[in-house]
Amino acid sequence: MFGTVLIANRGEIALRVARTCRELGIRTVAVHSTADRESAVVRFADESVQIGPPPAKASYLHMPSVMEAALRTGADAIHPGYGFLSEDPDFAEVCEAHGITFIGPPPHVIEKLGDKALARALMAEAGLPVLPGSVGAVTGLAEARKVADEIGYPLILKAVAGGGGRGIAVVRAGDQLTQAFRQTSAHARAVFGDDRLYVERFVEDARHIEVQVLCDRHGAAVHLGERDCSVQRRYQKLIEEAPAPNLPDALRTEMCDAAVRGALAVGYVGAATFEFVLAADGAFHLMEVNCRLQVEHPVTEMTTGIDLVREQLLIAAGLPLGFEQKDVTPRGWAIESRVNAEDPDQDFAPAPGLLTEFVPPGGPFVRVDSHAYPGWLVGPDYDSLLAKTVVWAPDRDQALARMDRALGEFRVEGRGLRTTIGFLREILAHPAHRAGRHTTGFVAEMAAERAK
Repeated sequence: MFGTVLIANRGEIALRVARTCRELGIRTVAVHSTADRESAVVRFADESVQIGPPPAKASYLHMPSVMEAALRTGADAIHPGYGFLSEDPDFAEVCEAHGITFIGPPPHVIEKLGDKALARALMAEAGLPVLPGSVGAVTGLAEARKVADEIGYPLILKAVAGGGGRGIAVVRAGDQLTQAFRQTSAHARAVFGDDRLYVERFVEDARHIEVQVLCDRHGAAVHLGERDCSVQRRYQKLIEEAPAPNLPDALRTEMCDAAVRGALAVGYVGAATFEFVLAADGAFHLMEVNCRLQVEHPVTEMTTGIDLVREQLLIAAGLPLGFEQKDVTPRGWAIESRVNAEDPDQDFAPAPGLLTEFVPPGGPFVRVDSHAYPGWLVGPDYDSLLAKTVVWAPDRDQALARMDRALGEFRVEGRGLRTTIGFLREILAHPAHRAGRHTTGFVAEMAAERAK
């Protein structure tokens, strides 16, 4: 096992990784920007290193600074969390070149799956259903139009290097394609440094279902069940739950088996998430594969009792999985709600500020993953996530009631600060959500109802 792990991230995920390392007796090093010098993980870790100013490109995304910190502190492994360098094959290669273990899949696997167009082709070869669309990245607007003529509208343009809900545009008619293509391509170039796009059919009233997979270095792979992540605004998730409501067992098994088959086909190692779109008629198609820990991983941990970060560390250390598929027995129901510093009445615009009060909920089967505390300045430099409230209960009705109770207890106040707590409680109370009939269009429909 590792002696020292450097955590190349910030916020709640950095603290969450540090906690599991502490339980395993692993020394931790936190890196931080000047804006995060007072962050919770800096206080918790065994050692901390300042790596640059607030802009992520000059700190959390700056490989030389992160590697220098790792070498200087004697780290023998780096956990990238999610976002930042977590799916950067170049960073994984640099780690290898310095004899430091990257806690994630091998660089060549990240490279294949990080190219969303290539990943579509590989998964199709492995027998997974992919949405009709371009085989790979389109060469330009003319080819995009040709594909559109073949698959019809609506369609969706996606950045090959995209992620986190960015670099995506839905095109509902042919006269919108030219402008959407140019805007999305320019956005992809600015954000990801790669303006290539691919084209897929857009499925209306779909559900977003994802499957968690673990693979070791010895050829073993298991799935840990599925999550429903359909409650989204602008392709970014607000509420996730496990298991997915109203999902027939046969379909659940089919999706989970497909995810494991896809992982084995590319020689995956570590924790992977296979994201599917599920149409109203029960047909499902792969959207993408994420080579990292997901924000919503706690709901899987709550239903399976498996610490995913612990498994990542054990796998990265070369140990075989300590359980087989038959040993994974999800029980009960878990729900996660993301408390963001955003104003739902202003189209979820970031609403940061100085936290003057932060009292998370408690009680039975309630978990709050957060780095926030009173006096913490929620600045504009990073994402708006303040806390993940996660609950578990024997069934969905009890879990919904517990989540509503927990969110009702949450006390978050700050000058200029707004949060999503009230909106989350509205979602929980909505008849469509309570019945498990929500789709990826649910939040937009709900916002339209509120605006009347």
